[in-house]
Amino acid sequence: MSRDWLDGFCLPEKQRFRCQNSPDGHARLLEIFQSMPDGLKVGFEATGGQEWALWRVLISMGFNAIQLPPAQIQAFAFSMGKRAKSDQIDAEQIARVMAVRPEAGRTLPDAKLQLLRALTVRRVQMVEARKRLSAQISARRKQGVSAELEDMDSSLKAFLESQISDLEQRIESVIVKAKEFSAKAELLRSIPGIGPVSVAMLLAEMPELDRMTATEAAAMTGLAPMAHDSGAMRGKRVISGGRRSLRHVLFQAGLAASCHNPVLKAVAKRMKERGNHINW
Repeated sequence: MSRDWLDGFCLPEKQRFRCQNSPDGHARLLEIFQSMPDGLKVGFEATGGQEWALWRVLISMGFNAIQLPPAQIQAFAFSMGKRAKSDQIDAEQIARVMAVRPEAGRTLPDAKLQLLRALTVRRVQMVEARKRLSAQISARRKQGVSAELEDMDSSLKAFLESQISDLEQRIESVIVKAKEFSAKAELLRSIPGIGPVSVAMLLAEMPELDRMTATEAAAMTGLAPMAHDSGAMRGKRVISGGRRSLRHVLFQAGLAASCHNPVLKAVAKRMKERGNHINW
């Protein structure tokens, strides 16, 4: 799925098709799907929001449609010896992943979760913009900058801060008004080190939190140490993968908890004494 095109591959017939990623193209795609046998399952990669419009259409028409992480598709392609990459090749790999791993993929979130996720994503974008602007302001001050440009920088930074503040208020409003969010939020806030930003990101990006084990949660956030062993060799365990936005937020939460949460502070101390590298 790209901005302009939808490339498909259907198993077991190995049928290929291409439609425009537009309302007319979606209608054409539905015609193709309706001509196929019942029980059709549709999968696609997460593509930065390009898939949301079609995803909603498919669900509204009663199709079983899921979203798959690109990293899984790429890893599967490499395991099959595929090094070339194109939209047509990706479509085939998505279909084959679904055939091998029918349990994989994420279902369409409900409207409240979609709104919360959209708000948290926009907040992350605004924070990143403020961070870049602050770095540029610092660099320009060292070089010497006119008062007029400095005023422009200050105005832009104030605008970004007001946008971030407004987004945080909207996020809090969504959480308070939704019972399914507010109960989880109250529980999460009881953990020392977990603040409003961490709570919002956990609710938005890991709605499965109350239905998984601690090990599964650590792996999903990219915080589980992965083994790199072979024979007698014991490699260094490092974290990798997972949901990047969550990993960044939970790093800050872990930093705070290692200082203020007595239980986690003791855990961090023991890890350091054992020689674990914790960049806190």
